[in-house]
Amino acid sequence: MLPNLPPPGYAAPLAPEDHPDQLRGDPDYMLTLARGLHVIRAFGTRRHPQTAAELARRAGLPRAVVQRCLHTLILLGIAEQHGRQYILTPRILGLGYAYFSSTPFVSLAQPVLEELSATVNETCALAIMEGHEMLYLARSEVNRLLATSMGLGSRLPAYCTSIGRVLLAQLSEPALARYFAAIDLQPYTEFTLTTEARLRAELARIREQDYAVVDQELELNVRAISVPVRSASGKACGAVNVSVKAARVPLERLTGEFLAPMRQAVARIGEFLAA
Repeated sequence: MLPNLPPPGYAAPLAPEDHPDQLRGDPDYMLTLARGLHVIRAFGTRRHPQTAAELARRAGLPRAVVQRCLHTLILLGIAEQHGRQYILTPRILGLGYAYFSSTPFVSLAQPVLEELSATVNETCALAIMEGHEMLYLARSEVNRLLATSMGLGSRLPAYCTSIGRVLLAQLSEPALARYFAAIDLQPYTEFTLTTEARLRAELARIREQDYAVVDQELELNVRAISVPVRSASGKACGAVNVSVKAARVPLERLTGEFLAPMRQAVARIGEFLAA
């Protein structure tokens, strides 16, 4: 047993630098709108209803402010209340669809992911860093691996995922220092690295080899390998991973069989990015 293991469905607080009140000095800044969007983000990827207190904790906002935002979202048909708990309605999907439909990069990358998935016969995904988490943009699924559903827009912690680590390895030292200062390194399994020193050493190795392997650190019996997607200028704009069942695929196969086709795939996806 892990005494510090987060409870099922645990959602970490949103990044402090994303707090809406930070820009309230701008005379043209709409604080109410910013707070409402922040509350929507506080729902995260949890599918079960949440209370106003839970949302206030994650958003870092007063409960009264969160309740007013929730009241507005209910009137707009974006949220529903069931007793003391709240859920988002399908209408919220319109916000995400506006992004995916206006971003050709995602639609162009999807066939490449599907081809990669067929080549390695494993689940593949494309994600970016958003705040302190990795955000899924596209996915080609062969077998469901994680206990939680990982659809488009789903988020996972960066420090214990292969995509997150390969993108953290690209950060400058000041940016990496801010990241470690802001997050709580919780263990998700007995294998999760939870010290800054060990993670920094791992990120240095990832930076040198330009790929990341994470073995059962987010969920037992799941391991993954990730390679960064770079624009023509060399900037890492995202990453592609291949996820496998640890009991079925040994670690050496990740680099021995999957790495080469993954690098071919990210080179093709990188062609869709501006410099």
